[in-house]
Amino acid sequence: MIPDRPDPAWLTGPGDAAVDDVIRVRGGTQMTGTVHVVGAKNSALKLMAAALLAPGRSVITNVPRITDIAIMGEVLRRLGCGVRFDADHPVDPMVAYGGVPRSRSVTIDVPETPGIDADCDLVRRLRASICVLGPLLARRGSVRVAHPGGDAIGSRGLDMHISGLTRMGAEISGERGCVVATAPHGLRGTEIVLDFPSVGATENLVMAAVLAQGTTVIDNAAREPEIVDICTMLSQMGALIDGAGTSTLTVVGVPGLHPVRHATVGDRIVAGTWAFGAAMTRGDVTVTGASPAFLDIALDKLVAAGALVETRRDAFRIRMEDRPRAVDVVTLPYPGFATDLLPMAIGLAAVSDGASLITENIFDGRFMFANEMMRLGADIQTDGHHAVVRGRQRLSGALVRATDIRAGAGLLIAGLCTDGVTEVSQVHHVDRGYPDFVADLRALGVEVQRGGAADEGISLGR
Repeated sequence: MIPDRPDPAWLTGPGDAAVDDVIRVRGGTQMTGTVHVVGAKNSALKLMAAALLAPGRSVITNVPRITDIAIMGEVLRRLGCGVRFDADHPVDPMVAYGGVPRSRSVTIDVPETPGIDADCDLVRRLRASICVLGPLLARRGSVRVAHPGGDAIGSRGLDMHISGLTRMGAEISGERGCVVATAPHGLRGTEIVLDFPSVGATENLVMAAVLAQGTTVIDNAAREPEIVDICTMLSQMGALIDGAGTSTLTVVGVPGLHPVRHATVGDRIVAGTWAFGAAMTRGDVTVTGASPAFLDIALDKLVAAGALVETRRDAFRIRMEDRPRAVDVVTLPYPGFATDLLPMAIGLAAVSDGASLITENIFDGRFMFANEMMRLGADIQTDGHHAVVRGRQRLSGALVRATDIRAGAGLLIAGLCTDGVTEVSQVHHVDRGYPDFVADLRALGVEVQRGGAADEGISLGR
């Protein structure tokens, strides 16, 4: 359970030997049933940062109950904000297990003068916390924030954040591993062309631009649903933004914003995780709470692999009756195939009939987990940004390690396609992106155990 105010020991995270930092699954299970998806992690974290733009009380609902959200709450507290987590009401049985809801609302009381020094230790643990840079620079004219941490999936520099803010009049320097930014004459509107449609840079620049003097035009902006979500919340707060969901954003600066109540968009990556899980295990899973429109290409790939897909407005059903067919996958910025679903795509390829070519175009370290997947018997050959995966009828249970959020989820689902038990360690990574992965697996008929010594019924036989 995530405490409303985590203590320092909890914020440090579990060590590799922590008893509850292991999940075991038994292979040979077809995932069947219904699973509900709550708010998107990649949206909720940025919405919490956006609340800094308006003094007063903002409420964000449908926030996933995950460790990253708790860490962001503590970042805001140390900037002087009041932060309270409450269960979303009414509590729907679909989104709660054992009486504990997987989504919450977060109430953020922002002072007239929030702090300008973001806690270094927390920011290094959570890359998304770099998104306080734009709003604090816009509100206070000065900010100091550590170079961010997060998952080890490749280089993700801040060059576009810094160059865009510099064009808006900011003066930015480095100091002992921190970014120090000031805007002595205030931020001003300008034209910014991003080298790459970076989600983080787009978010920071939009949040800075809403209070800048004049008009800011951001070309080659990211188009993700999470970008649309933050632009929707900012517009509700009084911002003037045009072009959300397109590659060109036009922001007219306003003197000030007001607090709002806003619901987080459903998590398309979690929804996609369950979609691939259904296909890999030849199961039948209905996913609710997320729009299938945000997963068009991913669902098309599953259809090409042989899955039967039925869609509704905020739900979809995936059925796979036979062994999947091999399909090639290329990750691209939205609306392309999401890089966060690449571990699941490799898992599907590992059990498909034929060979698949998987190409990663976003992060240079996304294939770091391939060695762990190979421990399960997957036939994978990597070369730079490419991986050739030759499918096998069945994988083998083994001891593996989660290297990041999505890799951990992908390994656990791949473990369902083995002939034994798979034990995944360092699953605190999974906790950062999935509200209750184990409970969802159980609801879908999976034999799974979290932490402790292996039970007799789910033993690795060591």
